[in-house]
Amino acid sequence: MLSEIWISVGSIILLLLLSAFFSGSETALTAASRARIHQLSKEGNKNAKIVEKLNSKREHLIGTILLANNLVNILAAALATSILIGMFGNAGIGYATATMTLLILIFAEVLPKTYAINKANRAAIFVAPLIRFLVVVFSPITNAIQLIVKFILNPLRVPSSIDAKEKKQELLGTIDLHASDQNKDSQEKEMLKSILELENVEVGEIMVHRKEIFMINCNLSAEKIMKKVIESPYTRIPLWKNKQENIIGVLHVKNILAEFEKSNKDIKALDFTKLSSKPWFIPESTSLLKQLQMFRYRHEHFALVVDEYGTLMGVVTLEDILEEIVGEISDEFDTTELNSIEEKNGSYLVNGETTLRDLNRLLSWSFPINKATTVAGHIINETRSIPEIGQIFSFENFRFEILEKKHNQIKSIKITPPKEQNTSKI
Repeated sequence: MLSEIWISVGSIILLLLLSAFFSGSETALTAASRARIHQLSKEGNKNAKIVEKLNSKREHLIGTILLANNLVNILAAALATSILIGMFGNAGIGYATATMTLLILIFAEVLPKTYAINKANRAAIFVAPLIRFLVVVFSPITNAIQLIVKFILNPLRVPSSIDAKEKKQELLGTIDLHASDQNKDSQEKEMLKSILELENVEVGEIMVHRKEIFMINCNLSAEKIMKKVIESPYTRIPLWKNKQENIIGVLHVKNILAEFEKSNKDIKALDFTKLSSKPWFIPESTSLLKQLQMFRYRHEHFALVVDEYGTLMGVVTLEDILEEIVGEISDEFDTTELNSIEEKNGSYLVNGETTLRDLNRLLSWSFPINKATTVAGHIINETRSIPEIGQIFSFENFRFEILEKKHNQIKSIKITPPKEQNTSKI
């Protein structure tokens, strides 16, 4: 009789160890860094490849581990109940419940899971081969369980996997968390987030407006066109005829210089219309990601943006898209005028044409960008009017004062953020 009790106690201890193994394995395999495991797999780590394969069918993985874990827990509880009933009668049921709950909670749940979550990658690689074996062995049972689960969930319309939008949100959260944990510079974080947002931003939001485009009338004399080309800081210049919206080509300075050399430096011999390349028009609703891919595919850096009616709205370049990722790129020909300048009192003098995206990125503000592109557009959209100089508005806890206006265009605004956001980032 005594020997049977000790055998049962030994069996309970063994079952608790197995339960701890299954609990820790579940935590390790689900908490392991997918990026790190993928990198190890690429480097030839066989166990890392097993972890990737197990996580690719996570429903079967979780089903197998839960099945094994519940089997050993229930068996351990049954053995403990049998022993204690023999020793204390019916009161042994209560003793067994209390004892096994405490043992399972501490030694089979909290302890192994705490270790596994702190050593997730290492633990996942260690347990992967054995768990794969159990997945194969229990596959008939887990497949049957999955069918039952899907049958129950289908009427409830519960999705079985994470969609692309949720994955993107997870990545954005990971970037924020990583930057916070590692005390990373916000510039690195913003670059990573900007890459993920390329698909959601349209070229119409970052293009250079048609009022700001440097264009040349093809009807001018060759000497005047050449003079304008030389004075321009740009390498690609739209060429228009009769009216500025009628773009007939795009001049490339490199082509002009090459032809100028061929003509023995005779400017009058240059036909700028023939030298221009065919203009490339794109809709303003094109996403930055798609446009970046098209720039690569067509080996071009310059596109003209039109609205749904075919009206010229602006231009977008490869540099504009890259600046959305890495921030402002300046060369020796760029102007040094700043769109945002912090004052001593914590307010900002802002050019009306400054985009809300730039302000949000530069100053970590959160202006909505779905209704307006620029600061001036945001004020007009909120006030439903064209403000006058000296008018002051307050919305979203920000104070806006109109400082300068030209015709109906807001040129300069003084923005005072809430006190808790009065932190310099310029």
